[in-house]
Amino acid sequence: MEVKSRKSFAPQGMLSLWLVLFVVWMVANSTLAVEVAILGAVITFGLGYVFASASDAWRQIRWTPSGLYHFLAYSGTFLVELVKANIAMMRVVYAPRIDIKPGVVKIRTKLKSPIGRLALANTIALTPGSLVLDIKGETLYIHWLDVQTTDLDKATEALAGPFETHLEKVFG
Repeated sequence: MEVKSRKSFAPQGMLSLWLVLFVVWMVANSTLAVEVAILGAVITFGLGYVFASASDAWRQIRWTPSGLYHFLAYSGTFLVELVKANIAMMRVVYAPRIDIKPGVVKIRTKLKSPIGRLALANTIALTPGSLVLDIKGETLYIHWLDVQTTDLDKATEALAGPFETHLEKVFG
């Protein structure tokens, strides 16, 4: 007897993407109103379907208890680093004399998946004072407003270190 595989309506990885987008939607709207939740569910479902159909990157997410823990730990780490970066930018903006050393530094990531590297690049770009200019394989080129070091290992630890461990457990 031959078993035929059924093709699913939803592309693989869509549920993961939809859940992430829906949580972001709810947090961004900062309300638990039913109308907002329903609208968000519909919009994020559509976006999730379109993006999961176009790419297989979302298939690589590990939604295990460990992966979920590391996603939450990454989110907390990101918020802490975001606050620290904003305080550092306030010091630069409000200082009587601007004393910065802008420049481009190179870091090397240990993340293997494209979605993991993208998450790292977006995380670095979202923290004030740094902007990812290019990604080539495992190397990221970052414009850093106040370059602390040009040493590859030290720059990697300063810019990617807080996030990489958690992102590796979630995205591989």
